[in-house]
Amino acid sequence: EEAFWVSKMRYEYSALKIFARDGDALKAAEILRGEIESRTGKLPEITGSDRADISFIVDPNGLRDGYEIEQDGKRLVFKAQGIRGLIFAAGMFLRKIEVSGEKITLIQDIGGEYKPDKRIRGHQLGYRTTPNSYDAWDLEDYRRYYLDLMFFGCNTVEHIPYDGLGAQQNRLMKYDPQDFLVEASKIADEYDLDVSLWYPNDRESLEDAERRRRRVFERTPRINVMFPPGGDPGDYDADEFIRRCRDFSRLLKESHPNAEMWPSAQQPHSIPNWGEKLISELQELPDEIDGIITGPNHAFEMDELRRRVPAKYPIRFYPDITHNVRCEYPVHFDRDDWHYALAAGLSRECTNPRPCEYREIHRLTRRYVIGSVSYSEGITDDVNKCVWSDMDFFPYVDVRDSLEDYSRLYFPSLPASEVADRILGLELNWQTDPAENPGIDDNLRDWESLAERYPDAVKLWRFNQCLFRAKCDAYLRHKRIIELQAIKEAKREILDGRLASAKDILKNTEDRREKALRADIERIAGELFEQIGLQTDVERYCANNWERGAVLETIDLPNTDRAWLMVRLEKAESMPDDEAKKYMIRSVRRNEVESDEYYFSVAEHGFGVLGCEQVVGPEGIYMDFQGDRPDVNNGSLPTCLFKVYDNQSFRCKLGGFRYDTDYELKVTYHQKKDESINDLTIKANGTIVYKGGQFGEEDEEFNREMLPDGFVCAVYQLPKDVFVNGCVEIEIFEEHAGVMISEFRIVKKK
Repeated sequence: EEAFWVSKMRYEYSALKIFARDGDALKAAEILRGEIESRTGKLPEITGSDRADISFIVDPNGLRDGYEIEQDGKRLVFKAQGIRGLIFAAGMFLRKIEVSGEKITLIQDIGGEYKPDKRIRGHQLGYRTTPNSYDAWDLEDYRRYYLDLMFFGCNTVEHIPYDGLGAQQNRLMKYDPQDFLVEASKIADEYDLDVSLWYPNDRESLEDAERRRRRVFERTPRINVMFPPGGDPGDYDADEFIRRCRDFSRLLKESHPNAEMWPSAQQPHSIPNWGEKLISELQELPDEIDGIITGPNHAFEMDELRRRVPAKYPIRFYPDITHNVRCEYPVHFDRDDWHYALAAGLSRECTNPRPCEYREIHRLTRRYVIGSVSYSEGITDDVNKCVWSDMDFFPYVDVRDSLEDYSRLYFPSLPASEVADRILGLELNWQTDPAENPGIDDNLRDWESLAERYPDAVKLWRFNQCLFRAKCDAYLRHKRIIELQAIKEAKREILDGRLASAKDILKNTEDRREKALRADIERIAGELFEQIGLQTDVERYCANNWERGAVLETIDLPNTDRAWLMVRLEKAESMPDDEAKKYMIRSVRRNEVESDEYYFSVAEHGFGVLGCEQVVGPEGIYMDFQGDRPDVNNGSLPTCLFKVYDNQSFRCKLGGFRYDTDYELKVTYHQKKDESINDLTIKANGTIVYKGGQFGEEDEEFNREMLPDGFVCAVYQLPKDVFVNGCVEIEIFEEHAGVMISEFRIVKKK
């Protein structure tokens, strides 16, 4: 009963008064004043009385990277060693207030001492052409975003120097990138935010590299950490890489004596033994190295890295919280089964709240690291940034609490619980085939209801961004449902020989709802560009390319076989009538097999049906998604080929085959021919049925008629004596280039 009563404590403020004397306390007070005015329209009074509602106190003995809040009813005292901790305290207050007009209500007691769990809590905010938004910002936009992240306990921002080598600019950028770094570093220093520099190596002499870096180090007012990636880019042998890190560390300390050197254990693909050599270098315990970073393309799994790197060196995590496919943590990272219809339309870098999934990743990794600075390419991952920082600060925080704080902080007049549900709904939208997920429509209705009840919400870019995603999901679902029904009807016409009728059915699938959703998507995309510089289109909004958040470049790509069938029907028009009908019947029955045969597509079926887990090679599993590539998904690619599984090996366990029949295994690869490969090995129940070059005997007729460029189907014999009571375990293995598989068939030998 007592716990319930405490949770219901609420404190109302109608005319907030703030006390602060000078220095950092006054700066923090002014920040909170501005936040309150933006929410209520009323500027709080700064008073000289320490009996104010909120007092900011600088305590030299207080916490620098944490804070203390003393609470006596409505009266609050924020204490910290300096500006950083005081901003964190103000953020906690803003996260726990509700706003109605000029009235502010603190919804719970927030007194206590707040010490962060992780020492490093930050995000990469590189000002360059690649991100989907940052390059459109001015320095005040960065100042605003710094504060937004600090309200969730962020203490580090990471920037990217461009010092005359490889710097690119576009029409959105208001500053020279190197001049920008200097000014952004000054703003960070005002707030006592640590500045990390992601600073890759280039192919140049050590002397040239030092000369360029010296200019950057001398000009930039605050640098706390230098982060040179081991690879992606910067492909040097590990000994040369560490030698350069040590030299750059000494150079950095000439201008910034307390700055640290944190190289990353990201392995260059071109140097197979790089990781082992790195460990050897670190075992020499060079003093110029202060810690190690791990992230995408890692040389070792995190637990092995921690075991093997000397204890002298802490590990910082570089989590990719911004990408959805072709990345370290794809959607549903533990099984990589994000449905191709969503992946094709939304691509690699759309707005992607994934709070529950990143909670799982955080739990898997947190025991090995002292903190993290995330890999980010813009504001599409904004929810993920805040949730991740919250987990770095509060190890046992509930995701729902983080999302309700997110709502109260950024949508102060909206019902926080309802907004949290809607954000969680966006993550749930990505479960299963969108055609089979009516929750997508429910979620959109709920976002639209919020927009109708709180019309000013659409002026907030974070709200508009969520609404945009909800409409994109609904558009892809609706489009797919209509097209799948049309395909069913068209297939019946094709099987009955009425090709012209089938083409008419497939041509006319757009309805009023699809048009309305598409128009809304276009409109909100324009609003988001004006509000926050979100670049959803290459030509109009200056996205770096279709893969960088440019959803308008991919949203209309095929997510069914409608376009593929249309292309084939057009091809059939040039054939004699009887040949055209047979060709189209073969097309619609492309993936059909008899009951004692088997067909599998990575895209259509996922790995769960294969009866066993895949063995992960040293390079790890990579899903090379094809469906969001505009130059590939243009009608030449059936949906069954949208996903390419790339690993050293492929395994499956299957049953239901005949006891007395020879079979053939037909595998479709998406792989360039490599004449040097001579050890592709295929086993059936432990028996080698093929060992030799890539790919072996090709199915030339199938390749010609059913596969686009870049795909190859190869045939391997499965004699009846390799089956055991109609069951077979298949293993496909190649040590060097691996195997890149999209589909396979096991069919009776003719």
